[in-house]
Amino acid sequence: MLSKYPIPAISTPMNLLASGAALLIYIGIVRSTNIVLTNDDGWAVAMIRAQNSALLEAGYDVVLSAPAENESGTGSSTATPTTLTEPCEFDTCTTGSPPEGFNASDPRLNYVNAFPVDSVRFGIQTLSPTFFGGAPDFVVSGPNVGNNLGTATVDISGTVGAACEAAKEGIPSTAFSAAGLSQVSFTDLSNDNADTLAALVFSQLTVEFVNALLAAGPPFLPPGISVNVNYPSSTSSSCASPSDFSFILTRIAPSNSATDVETCGTDHLPGETAVVATTGCFASVSVMNATTKTDVDATTQAFVLNRLGDFLSCLS
Repeated sequence: MLSKYPIPAISTPMNLLASGAALLIYIGIVRSTNIVLTNDDGWAVAMIRAQNSALLEAGYDVVLSAPAENESGTGSSTATPTTLTEPCEFDTCTTGSPPEGFNASDPRLNYVNAFPVDSVRFGIQTLSPTFFGGAPDFVVSGPNVGNNLGTATVDISGTVGAACEAAKEGIPSTAFSAAGLSQVSFTDLSNDNADTLAALVFSQLTVEFVNALLAAGPPFLPPGISVNVNYPSSTSSSCASPSDFSFILTRIAPSNSATDVETCGTDHLPGETAVVATTGCFASVSVMNATTKTDVDATTQAFVLNRLGDFLSCLS
């Protein structure tokens, strides 16, 4: 979507050439960006399939690599993938299926019978060279079914764990989580219900965020850094469309003693939990150290602030 990237007013031939060049650069970045998509809710949950479709429609090259089962709350746990002793979630593969497998009609939809960390590793180390000819450019983890806010939750989140693992392997990443979702099958996306509508809103919001972060080209993030994004529920009438939402730069753990990057007239960023709970449609954007899953210094925050620019808003 180009709505977040307004083209300057065209008043002269030079402006026309400049705006056209900017548009071509933006389109080129999207079309040349290879993304591994993962989560902790499982490869067949509605949200990840909606996200896969939205990224593809936006022009990204995508391969999905996610757990065979719901592995929520497993943090950065890791294990050797094993043969299935029961069917994949929503009966999307049978008992006895191999440790890693794919959808028969779309080999870019892959499961790994282990944890989210193992799934993203498989996506980065095995699937990406196969489909992209090398490492991916970016990893999208989620959106998770339910928010991952604050230090305690972030530490145990498999969605966050997968994003942090990608960053530790040198691949820039962002973890996305959303309130108001349900753990339902991708087959529900054919129905016009609340779960489908929410998944479509959050998948488009994620595309908008990825577009903004990647628009200026690499490096997308500093080494060893990931971002934690959380959406409030989209079930209320005031937050029913992606255009209703605003993104706010936040901290995982609010602190009156830490000096953050200066923005919105202060050098103390709000806590992500408080922002998502604020009346309105405010999504939190916290920059985190992928190894410790904690907040970073002002200089690192400034890198992300500068990347996102006017895409970010201030709390009213």
